[in-house]
Amino acid sequence: MQELTLSLDPATRQALDDLADASGRGTEEVVLDAVRRYLDEAGAAVRAQAERLALSHADLLRRLGE
Repeated sequence: MQELTLSLDPATRQALDDLADASGRGTEEVVLDAVRRYLDEAGAAVRAQAERLALSHADLLRRLGE
C-alpha cells in the first residue's frame, strides 16, 4: 500500500480523532473508509451521467458506429 500525507486543519483533525475514538477505529481506518465511500459515490455519479449522455445521443452514437 502506498502512503499518502494529508494536511488537516486543527478542527477537522479533532473531529476525525473524535469520530475514530467514538467508533473504536483508528484515524487511518476512518479516512480510508471515507475515501472509499467518496470514490464509490463519485464513480456512480459519473457513470449515471455517462449513461444519460449515451441515451440522449444514442442515435448519433449508433450512426457514428456504422
